[in-house]
Amino acid sequence: MRRSAHRTLLALLLGIGLLTAGLARADDSPFLTVDAAFKVGATSAAPDMVEVIFQVHPGYYLYRGRLKFAVPAGQGVSLGTVQLPNGEKKVDEYFGEQEVYHHDFTARLPVARSSKGAFQLKVQATWQGCAEAGLCYPPVTRIFVVDMPAATSNTTGGGGGGTFDGKAAGGSGYVSEQDRLTRLIGSGNVLLMIVVAFGYGLLLSITPCVLPMVPIVTGLIVGSGTAVRRGRAFTLSVAYVLGMAATYTAAGMAVAAAGHQAQTLFQKPWIIWLFSALFVAMAISMFGFFTVQMPAAIQTRLASISNRQKAGSYAGVVVMGALSALIVTTCVGPALVAALSVIGQSGQMARGGLALFSMAIGMGVPLLVVGASAGQLLPRAGAWMDTVKQAVGALMLAVAVWMLSRILPARATMWLWAAPLLALAIIFGRASFRTPRARAASRAVAALALLAALLIGYGAAQGITDPLHPLRPVQARVDLPFQRIKSLADLDAQVTAANAAGKTVMLDFYADWCVSCKEMEHQTFPVPAVRTALANTVWLQADVTANDATDQALLQHFAILGPPTIAFYGTDGRERRQFRVVGYMKAAEFAPLVQKALAPQ
Repeated sequence: MRRSAHRTLLALLLGIGLLTAGLARADDSPFLTVDAAFKVGATSAAPDMVEVIFQVHPGYYLYRGRLKFAVPAGQGVSLGTVQLPNGEKKVDEYFGEQEVYHHDFTARLPVARSSKGAFQLKVQATWQGCAEAGLCYPPVTRIFVVDMPAATSNTTGGGGGGTFDGKAAGGSGYVSEQDRLTRLIGSGNVLLMIVVAFGYGLLLSITPCVLPMVPIVTGLIVGSGTAVRRGRAFTLSVAYVLGMAATYTAAGMAVAAAGHQAQTLFQKPWIIWLFSALFVAMAISMFGFFTVQMPAAIQTRLASISNRQKAGSYAGVVVMGALSALIVTTCVGPALVAALSVIGQSGQMARGGLALFSMAIGMGVPLLVVGASAGQLLPRAGAWMDTVKQAVGALMLAVAVWMLSRILPARATMWLWAAPLLALAIIFGRASFRTPRARAASRAVAALALLAALLIGYGAAQGITDPLHPLRPVQARVDLPFQRIKSLADLDAQVTAANAAGKTVMLDFYADWCVSCKEMEHQTFPVPAVRTALANTVWLQADVTANDATDQALLQHFAILGPPTIAFYGTDGRERRQFRVVGYMKAAEFAPLVQKALAPQ
């Protein structure tokens, strides 16, 4: 009996050992389970739109042609044409050329519904994928239950025509500018995408985000030597623009692919102080107070390399263009958001990168014009060249002040704007010219610059903070009723409280270094029409200036690249995703958008 018990115990221990070894082998398997390799979820994006979100683990991929979606009968709904991003071509050993997804993506399902009320929709999704290492999974089918919001009228499943057409106050007929561009970049005609991106870049070139690069380009041309030929001036500006465009594209692709926020990387206060000091040093050097020289050994080496080139070395100009792309041109707008969204969500690096590069070249066109004209307008040599060089130094001071305006109080910045004007007054007041007409013109410029500096000083003393209108009477400051939030928990609590009081919610993402955010605060939010549209709305503001872990978590939750971005919530507590505002928007456009976004559903 005892021997039998020993045998039983031994068999039990052996069984446990084999089971443990089996589990260990399972844990050591090089392949993930199908649910770990492909994480899938579904949510409602609008009363007539469902989004099925696929997260693909690195080293795995899904077949585009094996994706199927359906709704079980008896729900009173039907699905329209599924909207999918373009995949990547892959030659399969057994199935031939296939289109696959190696990265996260979203399938949009238009829903035609027969009822207006909120309901739960069952959506059946089927997918099949493989591991790059050689394992293929059988097809997987899952059913997701999606909470569909109410609609004011029966929707047809159009799911995004282009602009608001009056259908369904829930906004199913409205597609934001950035969403339209995302579709164009992701799956539209490539040539049209290039033209549109170039056009957006051209429009961006006249904004405060890009204009500061003009004196930088001019300074590089002037500082290259006394005999600036037209051809060399143009090629210098081309080198600058290409350096800017390449860096803008590469940084955007890297940031989007990594899922970080593009703006915040180079907007730390210490970085802004550092580069502002650099521009001040460049200005002082152009004034002639000191000359920056490399060690003699390096100069000799560079000179020998330069002498072997037909047009000289352009490395410094390219580097300055790259720095300008990272420091100066960090404004967020619909085109930038669309390009980065395509890269980050669908993994279409080539199309997204091409759109970024086209947009950057569009931004650089005015700089090319400046470069081409500078070589023709600037004289070959003489005292006038020194005056021009010093004037460019004054413009460099203006760039430094513009950068500091992101982090300094508005009144302190107002005082600083007098510095480049005083420098211009001194430069043209002391300039010596051969002809009486030239001397008179120089003195006139000096007088105007001095007058502008005095007016700015007077305005600053009176509390005025707009350097373009230093004599405009100080208007009573409109206190915006923003309530600050920090985390997602804060947001949920505020939205719940607002809904309980029957109010809607506006969430504004803001940062101190965001120029467009301040434009919204001064030129859009205070306008009576906007305040009227937001009369029954709780104003929330997420200040992401610090870009700490909590800020990053909030931005990543919303998949937001950076401020300014504005989101709206209805009285049902749901975000009206299709009405998000990215970048600066004038009050005349913003007020009617708010009315549509917050209309009862």
